[in-house]
Amino acid sequence: MRQAITQTPGTTSCSVRFPTRRASCPSSAMPAPARRFPFTSLLSSRTLCVDSRKGCFPLMSRVKGPVVLCLLPFLLSLCSCATVVAGKLQYPAVAGDPLSHYALTGDILPVLDPSIIRQDSTYYAFSTDVVGVPQSGSLPIRCSPDKTTWTTCGYVFPNGMPSWIQKRLPGVLGLWAPDISWFNGEYHLYYNASILNTQTTLIGLATNTTLDPNDPAYHWVDRGLVLQSRAGDDFNALDPNIFLDADGAVWLTYGSYWSGIKQRQIDPSTGMLLAANPTRYDLATRPDSPDDAIEGASLVRHGAFYYLFVSVDHCCKATVAEDNYKQAVGRSTSAHGPFLDEAGTPMLQGGGSVLLQGNGSWNAPGGGTAYLDDSNGDSLLIFHAQNLSKGGTPFAWVKTLQWTNDWPVLAD
Repeated sequence: MRQAITQTPGTTSCSVRFPTRRASCPSSAMPAPARRFPFTSLLSSRTLCVDSRKGCFPLMSRVKGPVVLCLLPFLLSLCSCATVVAGKLQYPAVAGDPLSHYALTGDILPVLDPSIIRQDSTYYAFSTDVVGVPQSGSLPIRCSPDKTTWTTCGYVFPNGMPSWIQKRLPGVLGLWAPDISWFNGEYHLYYNASILNTQTTLIGLATNTTLDPNDPAYHWVDRGLVLQSRAGDDFNALDPNIFLDADGAVWLTYGSYWSGIKQRQIDPSTGMLLAANPTRYDLATRPDSPDDAIEGASLVRHGAFYYLFVSVDHCCKATVAEDNYKQAVGRSTSAHGPFLDEAGTPMLQGGGSVLLQGNGSWNAPGGGTAYLDDSNGDSLLIFHAQNLSKGGTPFAWVKTLQWTNDWPVLAD
């Protein structure tokens, strides 16, 4: 369900200062983007102006239209703004408020499109590159003993993205939306790269036998290209997620806008698409949305049902408080669908029960990955949300999933 937003423009005065240039802000916000852009670049060569209401950089989206990229705390000192904004978000009520209390500490920002897994007593979280923020490699890894206190503990590609990606996608700025899983005796890290404003997108793979950076066997192996989409395709090879079914079959779920969420089978011995099964399943789309605003799928099984978590609607508008990005979910008795929401609406017809949405302080929660660990009872959702008090900076969140009447609910 698409939600209405009302916003009364405010008055503002703002400028941003850089060591070599100064840009004054326009009096009005940039137009809203057509689709989500994962904050991949902080300092774009295309534009240096901050949004006049929220202190955010308008950048180019991953597809059509400019978006804004909010200043991180250590960059906030570069900009002085006075902001008056009237109006508020209007969403349907969701039981409780999972965003009412922020508990994470340490290295928890900027984090976008996170994925989580546990090895022994340590949790590992992987997230999107944020170009323009100092980082010594590509695809940052954070570690925690308790899911609460986090530190950076390395990069999947410590020397930067593999050269073959730049050759396939000249000008690509960073790697996005990593997904971590374990099968066939190795950790598999699927990720994607995309040319901004295009459908030219790829999914790549790296593997490791351990996630412990102190283990002598620790070494990420670049396995190369898994899948690529191009202009004219009916899909977008974005936001990969791996699911292992009860028979040990491995499935890759992916898709962003462009007709929605898809699924293909993976050869567990190689991590690549299984040539013997070319079947592609369609799992979810939003036909009533002019741009099929759905992405970031995550598939898990709990009890008798398979649950498809997705991000719907839009992130990264020029005025951050207007973003209506949110997490939704549907379920099925098959890993290939059909997935229905609580009202019985198929997700192929735009269905999806809203699980998580903004609360006026935190906005646009999404990019989430569900993680169920039968060995210790973990049932988690890791995601990002924009802190409105810090100009929309994206923070990592880890929340417990509870199950009521065979539907997931996030603990407050």
